[in-house]
Amino acid sequence: MGERLTTGEICTRNVTIAFRKTTLSGAARLMRENHVGSLVVVEETGGMRIVVGMLTDRDIVTAVVAPGLDLNSFCVEDVMSTDLITAREDDSLIDLMRAMRRKGVRRVPVIGGQGELIGVVTLDDVLDILAQELSLLVGAIDSEGKRERQMRK
Repeated sequence: MGERLTTGEICTRNVTIAFRKTTLSGAARLMRENHVGSLVVVEETGGMRIVVGMLTDRDIVTAVVAPGLDLNSFCVEDVMSTDLITAREDDSLIDLMRAMRRKGVRRVPVIGGQGELIGVVTLDDVLDILAQELSLLVGAIDSEGKRERQMRK
């Protein structure tokens, strides 16, 4: 782990994706098969997958299932979120956390210099990193305390 932890270092690079025209039933199946609660929606352009939206299981439930509509009558683009935040690979963990808190989101696509999908960072990923860092800090404080007690003896 470097001195300045970046989103590129902590993101999951194996991302489950969907396309705008994927049916909602197909998207739900992808979520179930891959054990994920969201899909990054992309467009293929020039051999790259460009991020254009996010679809969550909650989007499907609130927009289609709860009102009793037919899941097969809708595509991903009908209910996906397009007002999303993204992070660049070299963005710091601190900047990522600020953006997540400001927008109230749990998942952030990580993009390269041309908007291409690199990975995704979830709130759980961030919490895991913070827990590791806090554990290291507690260990350092504990070691210092032991050293001070031994010196007093």
